[in-house]
Amino acid sequence: MYFKFAFCPIILLLSASLSFAQNVNVVIHGAASIAKTDDNFVCATLDWWPAETCEYNQCPWGNAGILNLDLRYGALINAIKAFNPLRIKVGGSLQDNVVYKVGEVSSCPNFMKEEDGLFGFSQGCLSMERWDQLNRFFNHTGVKLTFGLNALFGRNESQTEKGLWIGDWQSQNTRDFMQHTISKGYKVNSYEFGNQLSGSGMGAKVDAKQYGNDVIVLKNLVKELYAHPETEPKGIVDGLTHHIYNLGPGDDPNMMNKVLNPSYLNQVSQTYKGVSDVVNKFRPQLGAWVSESGGALKGGSKDVSRTFADGFW
Repeated sequence: MYFKFAFCPIILLLSASLSFAQNVNVVIHGAASIAKTDDNFVCATLDWWPAETCEYNQCPWGNAGILNLDLRYGALINAIKAFNPLRIKVGGSLQDNVVYKVGEVSSCPNFMKEEDGLFGFSQGCLSMERWDQLNRFFNHTGVKLTFGLNALFGRNESQTEKGLWIGDWQSQNTRDFMQHTISKGYKVNSYEFGNQLSGSGMGAKVDAKQYGNDVIVLKNLVKELYAHPETEPKGIVDGLTHHIYNLGPGDDPNMMNKVLNPSYLNQVSQTYKGVSDVVNKFRPQLGAWVSESGGALKGGSKDVSRTFADGFW
């Protein structure tokens, strides 16, 4: 579904002073559209970061992580409802370090600081009790849900190449998780396989051929478990996702200048073009999704991200 926008002439009044005013007529010809915006344009991510996550002398997450979020908070509920619907992705950097307490998984550890762990944390866990709470929240607020799966489950980090994870993806924990989800009637609109594992990766990476083989395994699992076509997330790959943090690290002292510089901000168009070129070359019917974005990476910029100026980004 696409939204169509009609443009009307706009009159701007520019006043140098109360005694000197000039009327300027600006006419926008809306005969031809240059882009279309669909229902999924506005979306949000619920991330896994625990309260102990700190970067650049700030600990911005507090209790906003998936496992700690107050799902009864009225302002949050009303904000999500207002989008009618809002797509929410449950995922983020630590999703490949999350096990689901279902089936053969009996222990459910909390994320703990661990120097050698993925992004500095030990393995965490999503209990089915918390998953039930989240889905009641999603159902109440009318959320369209994308869930980011752990794509490193069963793999081991290479002893010869730092950051490379090798071996086949073990799908049993995901199978048990999906079976619980389906048995409860929870609606998952789409699944995202892993978080920033392609190319050079972010914290971890998987070889492209291995990743492709595992996506096929995931698709076969979805086709098997989602028996009714109307409930099945569609296609083997329906969307090619990428993340945008084009302002760079949040501690950059030049952050405000970046946010206010249109030429700098426009550089990201090359990233979009690169993704679009890949999509058009291999499967034009794919969608190119920005499944996570925040301007400044690692929790944002303390002096910019929470200000009006960040709106220009």
